[in-house]
Amino acid sequence: MNPKFLVTHSGGFHADELCSSAVLSQLFPSSKIIRTRDAEWISPSEKKIIYDVGGDYCPEKRIFDHHQRQAPIRDSGAPYSSFGLIWRHYGKAYIQSLNVPADDLDAVFDAVDQEFVLPIDLLDNGAISPSTAAELAPLTLPSLLETLKPVFDAEGEDADDVAFDLALAIAKPLIKAQVMQQAAKRRARSLVFQAVEDAGQSRVLELPMGMPFRAVLDEAGADHLLFVVYPRKQGDWSIGGIRLSDDSFEQRADLPASWAGLTDEKLEQASGVSGATFCHNGLFIAAAKTREAILEMADLAVADALQNA
Repeated sequence: MNPKFLVTHSGGFHADELCSSAVLSQLFPSSKIIRTRDAEWISPSEKKIIYDVGGDYCPEKRIFDHHQRQAPIRDSGAPYSSFGLIWRHYGKAYIQSLNVPADDLDAVFDAVDQEFVLPIDLLDNGAISPSTAAELAPLTLPSLLETLKPVFDAEGEDADDVAFDLALAIAKPLIKAQVMQQAAKRRARSLVFQAVEDAGQSRVLELPMGMPFRAVLDEAGADHLLFVVYPRKQGDWSIGGIRLSDDSFEQRADLPASWAGLTDEKLEQASGVSGATFCHNGLFIAAAKTREAILEMADLAVADALQNA
């Protein structure tokens, strides 16, 4: 039976019940979100899903709190927040509602759980500190969502609820984007594997379009590849370096230093490639008008990288 109400606590809000609300409201769009601490509302019934309040975790009764003693933990020992619990029980249905292919369901669920849900669980429970993100701490999703709380002297008894609705409207597309990005990675896998096979022992990976590829290179053991080229939607072509890991800017090889920051005629002169149009000062991406020009730049970049290795 679909719930008539989605019940969470009133007052200030955090990322965990916001993200839980986003998932549940996607699955049950006709259900009304109730923010309260009234004992009658937070008593389980078949008409409700209760989360981040209620002092119990009982999926059979559809109550998902994590503040009580003996709160639920993952097999890894990491604590759940309400978001982790809601994702555990409703995440796959949420993914299915976005028309992700059944064959990719488990992989997308696990990836979103580890890369997006778990960090929110850990932060909400104090298992990690915001300082983990160093200077970027104020820009993490939980911090940004909490900046939408009403200021201390905001007027109106409904200020918290108005702010919650605003934050929820932001959280919804972000969670959807997490799923869609992971699904896109799954769709790209076969294309990238084929491109790796086609590349053979070449140092350049040519893709049919821009797409996620880094993880596939690790999976394929394609350590010999140094650069990637592909056509762009603008109608030109791009060459880029390959990062050593997804969380690093360090590359397997940089583009030639003599190209840094140059455009059009100056880049053509420096590279000797007719049709070269742009090279980033950071030497991680460049562009050219045609496939022939970008492949010529790629050959030059490989030669320069091997010479300077």
